[in-house]
Amino acid sequence: MEFAIKSGTPEKQRSACVIVGVFQAKRLSTAAKAIDEASEGMISALMRRGDLTGDVGQTLWLYNLPNTLCDRVLIVGCGKERDFDEKAFQKVIATAARTVNASGATEAVSYLTELAVKGADSPWKVRQAVAYTEDALYRFDQLKSDKKPDTKRPLKRIVLNVPTRRELMKCENAAREGMAIAAGMKRAKDLANLPGNICTPTYLAEEAARLKKTFRKLKVDVLEEEDMEKLGMGAFLSVSKGSEQPGKLIIMDYRGGDKTQKPVVLVGKGITFDTGGISIKPGAAMDEMKFDMGGAASVFGTMTAVAELQLPINIVGVVAAAENMPDGRASKPGDVVTTMSGQTVEILNTDAEGRLVLCDALTYVEKYNPSVVIDIATLTGACIIALGHVASGIMSNHSPLANDLIAASKDAVDPAWELPLWDDYQEQLDSNFADMANIGGRPAGSITAACFLSRFTKKYHWAHMDIAGTAWKSGKDKGATGRPVPLLMSYLLKRAH
Repeated sequence: MEFAIKSGTPEKQRSACVIVGVFQAKRLSTAAKAIDEASEGMISALMRRGDLTGDVGQTLWLYNLPNTLCDRVLIVGCGKERDFDEKAFQKVIATAARTVNASGATEAVSYLTELAVKGADSPWKVRQAVAYTEDALYRFDQLKSDKKPDTKRPLKRIVLNVPTRRELMKCENAAREGMAIAAGMKRAKDLANLPGNICTPTYLAEEAARLKKTFRKLKVDVLEEEDMEKLGMGAFLSVSKGSEQPGKLIIMDYRGGDKTQKPVVLVGKGITFDTGGISIKPGAAMDEMKFDMGGAASVFGTMTAVAELQLPINIVGVVAAAENMPDGRASKPGDVVTTMSGQTVEILNTDAEGRLVLCDALTYVEKYNPSVVIDIATLTGACIIALGHVASGIMSNHSPLANDLIAASKDAVDPAWELPLWDDYQEQLDSNFADMANIGGRPAGSITAACFLSRFTKKYHWAHMDIAGTAWKSGKDKGATGRPVPLLMSYLLKRAH
């Protein structure tokens, strides 16, 4: 998709389509008023007759309006004007993108970026419009024999209008950021949507090598199981040894900042398929366990967006990639393993494997002397019980970092919520036979999982993101969401600026 930024009046646009918004209670946006006045009250007449209510997501096509230069006008309902917020803005952007794409119009001029969103400036609206237009039109068809698009004439170009020419430069830069975020979300979704027989730990390592070829500033290193054995990563290897697919620790090192600048480190859980191991999962919906590398996918997506923008910061993306299988060599409940940190873990449940690969990765990244470390993982079903499929969970040993991530979630409209990480929960991990158990029981399952990880992060500022409820959707819309790439990019863009 091609995006351009422009400033001009809607009735004078020579285009296949002009997109404007209307609100409930017969309230017209500024652009809709201009079209209405030029066409001698056509839009207001439709609203008076009840043909157009302005409900969120409602659409109506108008053709050959008098005194306008476009072929057609798409009117998009925006709901109550006083309630029009970031989520409503996202929804009307997505609705407009899908509607125009299905119409056969290959290009359009959108005035939705002029709608007033409380606390949002034009660059924010442009960035969101670009990212969520691409998100709305995403389709995963690479494994289908018939790759025909949904429409014979798909949408190829959108011009986003801004109120004044003074904003053009800032908004052009925002459009670049939106395109990079969209590219990152697409890579994350593509990887997570691949089945486990294709997207193995080795495939992820090859994907990192492909990224290295694309981006000059990216260096890639892959630790094999032999390397991890020498480092003493007993927790990681206790997971990967149950599979014929060898585990990989994949390091993507982007250096866009000063050499003395401490890097931000992102660590992604990359369990490319999770059977639960010996503590095997029920068969229902087990196919969705290909999404258990959603954290790793988000690291790949974020590194893609950062490299696309050539951000002036240093970032290290680490992916702990393994497959969790119930082989004869697999770990058994009751086994005790020694982590890279020297701490021992009693494995009470082999389906709590994500924390085992992550804890060794979190010890490994100490070598980078990081400014902050953020791990991203589809870690616990308990997080879905706590927060549903709306918000990702955040837990941190550093309040300013948690606050920054929550602020980034609001800016990106990629919701997250902080959960406590109090010492009171640590005793649930007590073990009679090792330094700790790998599970803490049903109560506060997401928090005790983070408590486990916190024991390996004492040497730096760290935050844990549990995305078990937000990394993918089930049902008829089954597929990866690309979250939390928007949140992570909002956080990194702020650091870079």
